[in-house]
Amino acid sequence: MRISLKQLKIIEAIAKERSFSRAAKYLHMSQPAVSMQIKQLEIHIQMPLFERQHKQVILTEAGLELLHCAQQVHESIHQTANIMDAMRGIQRGRLHLTMAATANYFAPQLIAAFHQEYPQVDIQLSAMNRKGMLKALDEHKTDMVIMGAPPDGHQLLGLPFMPNPLVVIAHPSHPLASQKNIPMQALIDARFIVREAGSGTRRAAETFFTKHDMPLHASIEMNRVEAIKQAVMAELGLGIVSAHTLEMEMKLKRLVVLDVEDFPILRHWYIVHKEGKRFTPVPQAFCQFVLKHAESLIRLPT
Repeated sequence: MRISLKQLKIIEAIAKERSFSRAAKYLHMSQPAVSMQIKQLEIHIQMPLFERQHKQVILTEAGLELLHCAQQVHESIHQTANIMDAMRGIQRGRLHLTMAATANYFAPQLIAAFHQEYPQVDIQLSAMNRKGMLKALDEHKTDMVIMGAPPDGHQLLGLPFMPNPLVVIAHPSHPLASQKNIPMQALIDARFIVREAGSGTRRAAETFFTKHDMPLHASIEMNRVEAIKQAVMAELGLGIVSAHTLEMEMKLKRLVVLDVEDFPILRHWYIVHKEGKRFTPVPQAFCQFVLKHAESLIRLPT
């Protein structure tokens, strides 16, 4: 069975855009040309690849198999390009790094320090939520991600490289702001602004409160840590966030960290990649650099 790289690229684009016309625009092709390529492929394999559902184009079972094939081919080409770069030496090459949005507060410092050692390395950086990061790993669209502890069931390897303490934040005028050794029971009726369901921070907080036989009253749910900090500054409730996100607000005295017993919740940042992934020298060098230097380069706000 002959399938061209062009046809695989078209399948990926249609699966992404859920539309023949949008896929054609994305690929800088005409819609008839895209339709013809798919029609020829469907005739060749004698099975439909797409079907229409609620005004969108979705993949059939055969289409999903070819999409998976396209992703594997894309990853093989990417790895081959990296191997060619590696043959020219570690001074040149590419790194595709994906990270949790919260890692934005320290990852640029790591990348800048790494770039000083390897100035000719090209780095592509993406920030996503947890679901997006796992999808990027599953579909081989990134070399590695910086995130909290990886979940089971995705064939992932996680390497912890730096503590990620979660703390309770409040407006400076909050009644608990000036207190020391605050008992957990003092938070039993507190209203919290929390991350969205599925977030690692949200799960860690819920587990922590459950272990203390207390409810976590989520009065507002937000999908960005910046939004949570703004809501706490507006005195809408308390928040639980990574201490790495608080440097500016603490310097300006717009937020305080409450001295609550058993806090902070101790977590770690991880470099995560697919099990058995074959790293070329540049991603391998970055991984080793982070494991060795992260804790000395990144300081928590005081």
